[in-house]
Amino acid sequence: MKRKTIILATGFAAVVLIAAFPAWAGEPTERIRQATDKVIAVASDPALKGPEKSEAKKDSIRNIVDQVIDWEEMSRRALGIHWQKRTEEEKKEFVRLFSRLIERTYRDKVEDYAGEKVTYTGEKIDGEYAEVESRVVTSKNAEIPVSYKMTRKQGTWWVYDIIIEGVSFVNNYRTQFNSILAGSSFQALLKQLKQKTEKAGAKQ
Repeated sequence: MKRKTIILATGFAAVVLIAAFPAWAGEPTERIRQATDKVIAVASDPALKGPEKSEAKKDSIRNIVDQVIDWEEMSRRALGIHWQKRTEEEKKEFVRLFSRLIERTYRDKVEDYAGEKVTYTGEKIDGEYAEVESRVVTSKNAEIPVSYKMTRKQGTWWVYDIIIEGVSFVNNYRTQFNSILAGSSFQALLKQLKQKTEKAGAKQ
């Protein structure tokens, strides 16, 4: 897994796996499971096979991801101390580009991960925050720990970070963004995000 490139292959693909759902699971785990089931249905739908159905499949997956990921919260945490310095328009543009970059990278991984197995191994709830722990079991029987950090807003649990093999998705991107902003302007960062997003989209 590459961890230094701006387009980081992330644990979002973990939500497309076939899930073993434990009896103890609560609302946060249920949210992840629901997203899993929906993406599996889209990825395996015969009616969405073929290049002519590519855009419809992409749109369906995007809609599912939007229902479980809090893009603004993830963006705010990834940008860190630089978030408060931005205007409302800059924040909106950053969220738009950041979410598209992640989503397009994720879509590219959907077919590769579909059919693998994920088991839910733990759930921790502390007030308005929760963490769902899981393990992805690959076809070669390798186990990959994946955790989802979530926050509850207006009664609904939303993912704001994913941790794969101990590496925080948000922290990893924050390091990258801090490095870029140390020597460039915020507008230069937005330009890089736009270029990377377009490049990711062109490959699909």
